[in-house]
Amino acid sequence: QVQLVESGGGLVQAGGSLRLSCAASGRTFSSYAMGWFRQAPGEDREFVAGISWNGGRTYYADSVKGRFTISRANAKNTVYLQMDSLKPEDTAVYYCAAAPAYYSGSSFDTNYDYWGQGTQVTVSS
Repeated sequence: QVQLVESGGGLVQAGGSLRLSCAASGRTFSSYAMGWFRQAPGEDREFVAGISWNGGRTYYADSVKGRFTISRANAKNTVYLQMDSLKPEDTAVYYCAAAPAYYSGSSFDTNYDYWGQGTQVTVSS
């Protein structure tokens, strides 16, 4: 019912920045919380950041707190992940996902019903 499309991934040097975008179509974000997850080869998918569409609360994994910022655009069904001070250990495929609003900030990927295709982020050293 909801389609999510990520963009903005790429290759950057350590210390650089990227901004990931996730655009929704087919249904508004209004009834969904949004999250960003990432997965490196051979690793579990891990929660990165989340945002509530009711009240604007944000949530971050400890590993990215202070470096990454999740936000949404005004009057647009788009969520962003601003990634600053990137480290090689941030290298992964990044996915955006939508969950029922009461799962806002959840780190459990099973709570998310819709997923984007993923975008590769590679940080070189």
